[in-house]
Amino acid sequence: MDVESQKEHLKAYGITYWSLDQNLKVKWLLNYRGGSFLLPDTEDIRRECTIRGVSYEVLSDNATEQILTEISSPSQNMEAVILEKAPKIAVYTPDSKVPWDDAVTMVLTYAEIPYTTIYDEAVLDDQLILYDWLHLHHEDFTGQYGKFYANYRAAPWYIEEKKNAEALASKLGYSKVSEEKRDVSLKIRDYVVGGGFMFAMCSATDSFDIALAAEGVDICEPMFDGDASDPDYQSRIDFGKTFAFKDFVLERSPMVYEFSSIDMTRKRRIPFETDYFTLKDYSAKWDPIPTMLCQNHTALVKGFMGQTTSYDAESIKSNVLIMGENKTNGEARYIHGIKGKGFFTFYGGHDPEDYQHRVGDPKTELELHPNSPGYRLILNNVLFPAARKKKQKT
Repeated sequence: MDVESQKEHLKAYGITYWSLDQNLKVKWLLNYRGGSFLLPDTEDIRRECTIRGVSYEVLSDNATEQILTEISSPSQNMEAVILEKAPKIAVYTPDSKVPWDDAVTMVLTYAEIPYTTIYDEAVLDDQLILYDWLHLHHEDFTGQYGKFYANYRAAPWYIEEKKNAEALASKLGYSKVSEEKRDVSLKIRDYVVGGGFMFAMCSATDSFDIALAAEGVDICEPMFDGDASDPDYQSRIDFGKTFAFKDFVLERSPMVYEFSSIDMTRKRRIPFETDYFTLKDYSAKWDPIPTMLCQNHTALVKGFMGQTTSYDAESIKSNVLIMGENKTNGEARYIHGIKGKGFFTFYGGHDPEDYQHRVGDPKTELELHPNSPGYRLILNNVLFPAARKKKQKT
């Protein structure tokens, strides 16, 4: 999985998942040649690698032992983590979405990793317990329809999505979309607290935390829910309920395409040519979890925009790890934390290979980006639940 040797980094994750699905155990060699995978040598695996164009090497037992001995040395920042079973994956997304609206759905499809789509009815019906890993599509959990009102309120797609959301809320027994999304957010929170793995990108990250913090408070203006917001809602926000963020100020105006002060999109002054973020280096033996999540063939990842592009470092709770950051702009791009018995990862931006994704833009062709470092971070999270759990030591 290093730079020189692997032609299809993204599909390599699919081979690993496929092997786990065949009840084979895999070793993830953290920090060894870009985070390589050690798989059993079978004809079926060789054939799958050949079919999918994934580069591989066949090792003798002696060579394998030498590698594992090197990795186990206290002087090496490496570790071999056992992957035990293929996680069951759910993608929270409405039926109206097409796969290329979402980077996670695209890369799962490209890597040939199976997933199930679910939405509000399934979540409220407690079906999340059927899955090991949950991705949140670019949802607005606050009930403000993505804050698209200023630019798109007359657009047919906006009118249709608003109508569909209101109809679903009514069907589920709610008078407001915001109240329905609040209860969905609480169910997702309980899923994580109970031991689930949640991954979210773009606006699903901050809007989820905002929905938790605003439980019992009306933060929606009349064009969103038919009545006025609570005039003192900012003072009633409870940061103790959030996963990752604190001390943020909500954006009250419906004419501003922004949820709160968490997001750095409008504050960024970084030229496209120099927009990169750096992955942090962790101790593989002492901190295997963030090491797993940061496996890559480069420590420098191209930046990319989204409705929520990145997070103001000052708004992140002290117990949350900032795994990827642009220090010059004071922004976090990739963060991770523990909630109860479960884990969450938030990744800013919309599409790692589409710098400034806009409504209606064509899909990204991942065949043109088979070695994308930005997409590798997503797939690290997909395999994370497969790992045999060790208690983090720091």
